[in-house]
Amino acid sequence: MKGPLSSKPVVFKKLCIGCGIRDTKCPAEGVSAIRMDAQRGEPSPARCGLRIGRLLMQRGMILSLLLLGAGVTTALAGEMLRIDDFEQGLSPRWEKRSFQGETSYSVVTDNGGRVLRAQSQGTASGLVFKKEYRLQDYPLLSWRWKVKGTIPKGNERAKSGDDYAARVYVVFPHWFFPKTRTISYIWGNTLPRGAAVPSPYTGNAMMVAVESGAEKVGEWQSARRNVLEDYRKLFGAEPPAVGAIAIMTDTDNTGASAEAWYDDLQIEKLITR
Repeated sequence: MKGPLSSKPVVFKKLCIGCGIRDTKCPAEGVSAIRMDAQRGEPSPARCGLRIGRLLMQRGMILSLLLLGAGVTTALAGEMLRIDDFEQGLSPRWEKRSFQGETSYSVVTDNGGRVLRAQSQGTASGLVFKKEYRLQDYPLLSWRWKVKGTIPKGNERAKSGDDYAARVYVVFPHWFFPKTRTISYIWGNTLPRGAAVPSPYTGNAMMVAVESGAEKVGEWQSARRNVLEDYRKLFGAEPPAVGAIAIMTDTDNTGASAEAWYDDLQIEKLITR
């Protein structure tokens, strides 16, 4: 880096995973991770947001702690395939699916990066990204999300309350549609974090509360799931091929309003040690 700031580290916001060690050092060689306040000459209190994971994964060096059931497995995340990071806008591969009205989806700037914003006013529509792959090859799914609030009358166990500020789906299609299965990773309303229940509409759609309640509302949260293990646990069988990844913010059953943001959806290989 040239110029008067050459002696000070800088940040690339759209590369941040919130590593939490920005005030001391950066784990990526050759990449500066700390944002410095030009006037005070010290690390800025703002979220540095360095998604170092993206750089390290390209070198096959990122080490992840994955919660699998009640235990913790040390694992090395391998090759990554990006679904969308929205830096170039909304990929044309996303297809709209409307159930009740239209939830608004638009790419906006948030904290220096491009993200997808969803706004629902008593509506239910989603975006579907068709991608066929085997969970045995790419078992991990990761993303970032943020919600403005949960659904006051939301209830995961009742059709009348089946609304969520944010959902990320993995779809397992079947030629006979009633046998299509989905895992829906939700920002729950009342369902405890980590709990899973079937959709009030069908047992072929399982919901897992990755986040829940209002504690982390308004804050970006990173999520990573071993979908292969989740499928085995939820359905008691080996999974068929994945057919699509989908996202949805919906409030049609309660008539409420919701706003959420999504970013950095990707699938990854996994090598356990």
